Amino acid sequence: MIHKIELDSKNIHGSFSRDYEPILTVQSGDSIQLKTLDIQWGYSETEGKERTIFQSREKEEKLGHPIFGPIAIDGAKPGMVLEVRTNELVPGWYGRNWAGGVQSWQNEKLGIVGSNRVQLDWKLNAATMSGSCKIGERDIHVGLSPFMGLMGVAPAEPGVHHTAPPSYFGGNIDCKELGKGSSLFLPISVDGALFSIGDGHALQGDGESSGTAIECPMDLVDITLIVHENMDLNMPRAKTPSGWVTFGFNEDLNEAAAVALDEMVMLMKDLYSISKEEATALASVAVDLRITQVVNGVKGVHAVLPYGAIR
Repeated sequence: MIHKIELDSKNIHGSFSRDYEPILTVQSGDSIQLKTLDIQWGYSETEGKERTIFQSREKEEKLGHPIFGPIAIDGAKPGMVLEVRTNELVPGWYGRNWAGGVQSWQNEKLGIVGSNRVQLDWKLNAATMSGSCKIGERDIHVGLSPFMGLMGVAPAEPGVHHTAPPSYFGGNIDCKELGKGSSLFLPISVDGALFSIGDGHALQGDGESSGTAIECPMDLVDITLIVHENMDLNMPRAKTPSGWVTFGFNEDLNEAAAVALDEMVMLMKDLYSISKEEATALASVAVDLRITQVVNGVKGVHAVLPYGAIR
């Protein structure tokens, strides 16, 4: 069954909590279609049309990303795993990204904390999957590779949780590998899973170095939610069109890398029926460790095992 979520403030929130009431309950295997907002809580359907600004239904004191949900999946229980399969992503006509002018560790290292805050205004073409902006007199052109920056289930811990740092329940992972055709697997901690999604990105480099990708609304997000009863996961994992991906999150980049590597080694151990030491040796010749992002409070590392790398 396909469910459509309306572009309405009653369906949008800006934080995570296990206590939020779901906007929708679906069955495992159902698909969901929706539009999502830009990072500034706005949406414009066509060029020349003023952006509509939306509100969070939860009235948070500290507002985070605009995310849609939560969506409950009937029969989902703690200890199970939710697969989020991305079927289609169509970015809107515009996007923005920023650099400099605010306090952050990377701006401090680059010496641009006290500079003017630069905003790049991008025009996006979903038909050609291309984008352009102007810097001075120069026209800049890029190819688009859209993905959803934020996909997560409700955490087990009580209270209200900000959307910025990713964690074991997913959230603001900001991994460019999670585009069309990918499946993200999330460990479920609460009844119904309580899944939320938002933060469309038209294009991002590994690291998300300035703190922002091309932040854009999505004119179409089409996903399928599938509950797996017999999977055992403690951290998010993904299966993409190019390979397997595991994740690590920590304020210390070394610790994040260690978690991502350990998760990958354990996956390889199961895939190839080998010891952990043998899997580690193979990982050293076949697995890439990549910096997912360094700007979300906790840093992210993802390990990638391409299909066919080990035969």
